[in-house]
Amino acid sequence: MIRNQLSVFIENRNGQLCEITGILADKGINLEALNIAETVDYGVLRLIVSDEDSAIAALKENDYVISVNPVNMVKVPNVPGGLFSVLKKITAANIGIEYMYSIFGELNGSAQMIMRVADPDLLEKVVSQ
Repeated sequence: MIRNQLSVFIENRNGQLCEITGILADKGINLEALNIAETVDYGVLRLIVSDEDSAIAALKENDYVISVNPVNMVKVPNVPGGLFSVLKKITAANIGIEYMYSIFGELNGSAQMIMRVADPDLLEKVVSQ
């Protein structure tokens, strides 16, 4: 499934993550997945949320810079070797993964991974086979 990911650019300072999650909580927006990539001076908070439009509006009201990118939500069997079996298909199709992180919880007995690739539609086709 292709979803939109919000990338929020944040300062590396104490309380920044608490502030952002508080803004979203106040608007009743649920976090479905979260990943933080950081450098010395700033970080990128990647989010999958229950209400993208409201999250974007709320964060922009609080002066956060946001970009929106399509990512794939990929089912992974929640068994030993489950991720390996999915990655074998992706590798065989010559699809490069820019980055990947897991989603909160389990859905119908499967783990879920978020994957950013150059061609989200091709990845959907490959993993659904």
